[in-house]
Amino acid sequence: MESVLLLVSTVIQLYIWCLIIQAILSWLVAFNIVNTSNRFVYMVGDFLYRITEPALRPIRRVLPNLGGIDLSPIVLILLLIFARNLMFELLGPVIYG
Repeated sequence: MESVLLLVSTVIQLYIWCLIIQAILSWLVAFNIVNTSNRFVYMVGDFLYRITEPALRPIRRVLPNLGGIDLSPIVLILLLIFARNLMFELLGPVIYG
């Protein structure tokens, strides 16, 4: 059971890193530092968009419009950290005794 707990924790951590990289890449594209006509940049951006957008879309519907500032990745990261900590609090004593 400990292995499953650690696997889920690692997957959550990897998803958090994908959210951070997606946010940074979107800034780089918006400020025209990175060009999406580069095939590799486009593929990475498209991959990150496809795996992060389904989780970010419901949060964007709830959050108020703040102009050009998108707080949904921050909210999702905080929720993921909360879920991971809650998972360890609830299942940790069961596993570790």
